[in-house]
Amino acid sequence: MPCFLTAMRKTVACLGSLALASGKIYFQETFGEGWEKRWTSSKWKESEGTQGKFVSATGKWFKDASEDAGIQTSEDSKFFGTSAVFESFSNEGTPLVIQYQAKYEKDVECGGGYVKVGPTLSDPTEFGDPTSYNIMFGPDKCGYNKRTHLIFSYQGKNVLKKTDLPYKQEDEGTSHLYRLTLKPDNTVRVEIDEEKVYEGSLKDDWELLKPKEISDPDDKKPSDWSDESMIDDPADKKPDDWVEEKRVVDPDAKKPDDWDDEEDGEWEAPMKDNPAYKGDWYAKRISNPAYKGVWEAKKIANPEFVDDDKLYLYKDFGFIGFDLWQVKGGTIFDNIMITDDVAEADSFAKKWKALSDVEKEKKKEDEAKKADEKKEEPKTDNADDDDDDEEDKKDAEDI
Repeated sequence: MPCFLTAMRKTVACLGSLALASGKIYFQETFGEGWEKRWTSSKWKESEGTQGKFVSATGKWFKDASEDAGIQTSEDSKFFGTSAVFESFSNEGTPLVIQYQAKYEKDVECGGGYVKVGPTLSDPTEFGDPTSYNIMFGPDKCGYNKRTHLIFSYQGKNVLKKTDLPYKQEDEGTSHLYRLTLKPDNTVRVEIDEEKVYEGSLKDDWELLKPKEISDPDDKKPSDWSDESMIDDPADKKPDDWVEEKRVVDPDAKKPDDWDDEEDGEWEAPMKDNPAYKGDWYAKRISNPAYKGVWEAKKIANPEFVDDDKLYLYKDFGFIGFDLWQVKGGTIFDNIMITDDVAEADSFAKKWKALSDVEKEKKKEDEAKKADEKKEEPKTDNADDDDDDEEDKKDAEDI
């Protein structure tokens, strides 16, 4: 059962199995019965024939078929889009916690597993890459390039983190828990599988604001400024016997007796490698005594800089959705929560923990079983071949 709770305070968890917590839950989804009515499939790529479908699935390893079912990208090389709407809210003055599970049943190869959370949608069926969002968060991979995305929209621009967050979506068949906490003091915390992978500042780690200082456009490098740390040694001279010609005319070549200049053209001796060739000559390099370092214009206050102590603030959150391209489908998403209370998220995370323990145990059992089966495989014919070789040797000796 999903919960859409806005201004009212919540003192009882949505699921009886979870611990008591108190906070605002703006959105919650476990993809139980009727999830298709709560989520709207995108038609953004339908006309191109590349729109994939989400289906209900548990994956290979699970604890309870009903409890552990999520929605899965069911096809390869497709775009996947679906979104759910909720009553609009602002995170002004309060923390914002976004949490969800992602399980890759197979290596995605190239594609994302992130969520987008943004302002109220006018038409959810058009949800796709062009749709504006406030936050994009989750794993992304293409070949060797992989990271956990965290993008914030600010003044119409989607701004990536200056440095990538680690990619943790490696283990196939096991669920990973993603949590983003955005606070009113403009700090951000990211946890994956209940372990902190980042904590820092919006001002420091995203280029949301223009720089406080800029290079003075009127400051010019002095004409006598030397910024070359190494120079050719002026005292080093090329030896007189240094040969730089790689090819020379073959002095032993003779014009053929039957060569006819009128018919064959003017005869030219062929070229050959020069035995005296020593390569291109370069003067040795020495430190430049006039070197002053790399020149930089002096810094001045940026007249366009405007500070903003409310970078964290979004006036309208009204949807959450998955807008993905995947080369290899099979990703399962589940247990989504948007709240203002970490305690609520902690309580809800117990569902992930219970499933994760089962997945890890079953994966361990499967791996052990495969190892045992490999041991029990019949031996190849190599041993028989060795016996045959020994017999052939004896026959040869007898002969």
